[in-house]
Amino acid sequence: MTTRGLDEFAGWVEGLMRARGYDIDSPRGGGKSRIADEAGVHRAAVTRLLQRQSMPDLETMRRIAPLLGVSVRDMLIRSGRVTPEELPLAEDLLPPADWQPSMEDFARWLGVPDERLGVFIKVVNQFLEPDADDAEGGERAEARRAARD
Repeated sequence: MTTRGLDEFAGWVEGLMRARGYDIDSPRGGGKSRIADEAGVHRAAVTRLLQRQSMPDLETMRRIAPLLGVSVRDMLIRSGRVTPEELPLAEDLLPPADWQPSMEDFARWLGVPDERLGVFIKVVNQFLEPDADDAEGGERAEARRAARD
């Protein structure tokens, strides 16, 4: 972490603290102690950050982030510890909304070995209800539903 990076991060955190009503500017304002107490961290950790002496550790960031109304992800990225690419948002990892996973996809996600894929698909298909187009299968599914009820 460069001095410039620490200064930028501390400035960002200061702005968030002020916006949340923590009086960090006056010597007796109590803002540093208050946020430390509310977060359950040492006051020295808050003071060292605001005086640009050191970057808070992960646990301190994890505890302070909710009080400042930001995510831990945002704090980690702003601190320079990770990049957005290293810590993607969950929605960036999701498939398209119209994508329908196959049995093979589920097997892969569950770690089913390739040599067991056929068995996995047969077993899972026994628990799936047949398509509505399959009249005979539809009758069997209806009978199973009636027996359950």
